[in-house]
Amino acid sequence: MPELQGQCMCGAVTVTATPARDALGACHCDQCRRWTSSMLVTFEAEPGYAALGPVKTFISSDWAERAFCAECGSSLWYRITLPGEMHGQTQMAAGLFEETGSDLKLELYIDKKPQGYAFTGERRQMTKAEVEAMYALPEEGDSQ
Repeated sequence: MPELQGQCMCGAVTVTATPARDALGACHCDQCRRWTSSMLVTFEAEPGYAALGPVKTFISSDWAERAFCAECGSSLWYRITLPGEMHGQTQMAAGLFEETGSDLKLELYIDKKPQGYAFTGERRQMTKAEVEAMYALPEEGDSQ
């Protein structure tokens, strides 16, 4: 995949990232809808992406943080902070880039999607329960 160059709305933050795969995802969870006033559309970024400028992060759940431009508030990324296999996985906000060249392949929290949103084409869709099961912490006493 080619390296992409992007920026926030005001241009104070510039981002360079390479998509890990040719796919976009959309998240309809309550936090993403509050953060973007819609859904968050992202692509998984390869390690080694760069963001220069006034970046702020916010710990938004037990398993993730979100980053935004401290000047204009543009959404930058969503990163997994939970220890384990997915630790550090970063979902880069697709809107930072002119063109990703990717199709929407995944919708998360599909059961939280407002009725007025409709996408064409086929893609994997996961419910709130399915998504949150991916991030479940081991119960006390489990060997994981």
